[in-house]
Amino acid sequence: MPNIESAIKRVRTSEKSNEANSAKLSKMRTAVKKFEKAVEANADNQQELLVAATREIDVVSAKGLIHQNKANREKSRLAKKLAK
Repeated sequence: MPNIESAIKRVRTSEKSNEANSAKLSKMRTAVKKFEKAVEANADNQQELLVAATREIDVVSAKGLIHQNKANREKSRLAKKLAK
């Protein structure tokens, strides 16, 4: 644990950021998994789940948690699965 006051604050801040970022990434992964499961089961709400997953990917990308190219690649792959 750091002794300097600003370093102590930095640790607290980075812990909060880490929790928030982890939650956002987890929410994105869950949305993607829900969509993929719906595609496998040939469910009725595939389009809605695709929109939700795409939105989550965009949010995570906008926050800088994943690279924009990765976000575009993921969205493309999901759309391709729906088209099959």
